Amino acid sequence: MMTMDGSMQKYLAFVRTVECGSFTKAAETLGYAQSSVSKMIADLEAEWGLELLERSRSGVQLTSDGLSMLSYARDILESWQRAREQASALRGVTSGLIRIGTFSSVATHWMPRIIRALQRDHPNIEYELLLGDYREIEQWILEGRVECGFLRLPARPGLDSISLEKDELVVVLPKGHPLAEKERIQPNELNGQPFMLLEHSGKTEVSELLERYDIRPLVRFTSWDDYAILSMVENGFGIGILPRLILKRIPYDVEVRSLSVEAYREIGFALRSRKTASSVVKCFVQYLPFRSGDTGC
Repeated sequence: MMTMDGSMQKYLAFVRTVECGSFTKAAETLGYAQSSVSKMIADLEAEWGLELLERSRSGVQLTSDGLSMLSYARDILESWQRAREQASALRGVTSGLIRIGTFSSVATHWMPRIIRALQRDHPNIEYELLLGDYREIEQWILEGRVECGFLRLPARPGLDSISLEKDELVVVLPKGHPLAEKERIQPNELNGQPFMLLEHSGKTEVSELLERYDIRPLVRFTSWDDYAILSMVENGFGIGILPRLILKRIPYDVEVRSLSVEAYREIGFALRSRKTASSVVKCFVQYLPFRSGDTGC
């Protein structure tokens, strides 16, 4: 758990228990005993005179009062973190915790390079990465669960976003597939093909591409796991369409071809507001890939 006094620890224990859904999981992430986390929340309930959580064998759930107070607890923690960062900035030290929402391909191929550069210049910054899909990351930012995140643009209203890269959508084929003989594949050539669809909650860039060009493949398998799609394609169960970033340094023996039409997802970075962002988040922004003046902070 971050260095903080007892009153702040109570707020953090409450927020983290809600996010994890149990005292045990919250205690594991915070490095405290379960009984300590439970006591801190009980102390907070006594201080506020409210029952915040319903306890059961299956875990914990917010009460209506707990739901009303959750955003205030998060605001208190955020204000404390900003004050801590401001004190560090006044001392000429860049330090603090940054919570970042991201999806798998960015976590795999971009984050190590970004964090390596930041650690070189600012070794006191700490990181917490939460993996999710685009919608989840947007919601986490709006709720304050993370300060910022990588997602697909356009982002929903209320978020301040930065465009980073147009990531081409390409066709992935098994070795020896007839379409692999072509340099570029026409959309209508995918009609009727056994297809592995990359999708989770709601429409993805692949679903939208199929609709835009009236492509009607035979969807045989749907997953949000990039590598599951690639494994299925490698084993000859069908073809797929994936962002090119996913295909860097993959262990799968597949063919990759571009489409004859424009097809990409626009990867962006979003936060609630660049003006009011913490000094650590503003510093992180300076290390984002494909930005001019990427010289650090």
